Amino acid sequence: MKTQIIAWILRIAVAAILLQTLFFKFSGAPESIYIFSTLGIEPYGRIGSGISELIVAILILIPRTTWIGALVGCGIMTGAIFSHLFVLGIEVKNDCGLLFSLATIAFMCCLTLLYLNKNKLYNLLKFK
Repeated sequence: MKTQIIAWILRIAVAAILLQTLFFKFSGAPESIYIFSTLGIEPYGRIGSGISELIVAILILIPRTTWIGALVGCGIMTGAIFSHLFVLGIEVKNDCGLLFSLATIAFMCCLTLLYLNKNKLYNLLKFK
């Protein structure tokens, strides 16, 4: 029972982080345009990552597909973290590292969700 509560807290945390950034990506907020212009993938990268994050948030909230969403979420957040570390910097447009922190939190939550769903991953990889 305690594990299920923790899993739901993690699911909601990741979904909340991903869904709140969608507004900025889809509305063309100056910070989002700056980030993706600096990465050289504006506007397609901004819109594409927004769509990907929306799909991940939905997958994570559905218990049967949580592990898929968490796996893809780890990939997306790894890209975000590496972009901050190697191109953008941890602080972007005086945000005090908020976006980097949110990406790191989402990544850690996704990793924990993968751990909690390790049996599903093991069964998927098990040869018959």
